[in-house]
Amino acid sequence: MASQIQIWRHEYDGRDNVLKTVLIYVAAALAEIAGCYAFWGWLRLHKGWMWLLPGCASLILFACLLTLSDADEAGRAYAAYGGIYITVALFWLWKAEGIRPDRWDVAGVLLCLVGATVILLAPHRT
Repeated sequence: MASQIQIWRHEYDGRDNVLKTVLIYVAAALAEIAGCYAFWGWLRLHKGWMWLLPGCASLILFACLLTLSDADEAGRAYAAYGGIYITVALFWLWKAEGIRPDRWDVAGVLLCLVGATVILLAPHRT
């Protein structure tokens, strides 16, 4: 079992589990950003109220996706998710809104990803 690492008080094949968690977090971030952007469109861009329907569905999907994380504690799952969310939000800024992130955005994302990695992979006391 030398190839296994302990994450969140469970033993998993490290590479597969981390990849699965990151993919869940990326999907959750896309769903959350899309849902929040629908509300942004309705309130700030004066889009019709129909924007709220896919927005609400997207936010429900986001919440369901986060529950697929293997974390035993919701707070730790949400904290690690935060780094992924920030990264995806800047991609959204670039691809959906047409504003390219600057060097400060990139530096901030790198800091957040380091923090999320520490939270995700560190051996936590139980």
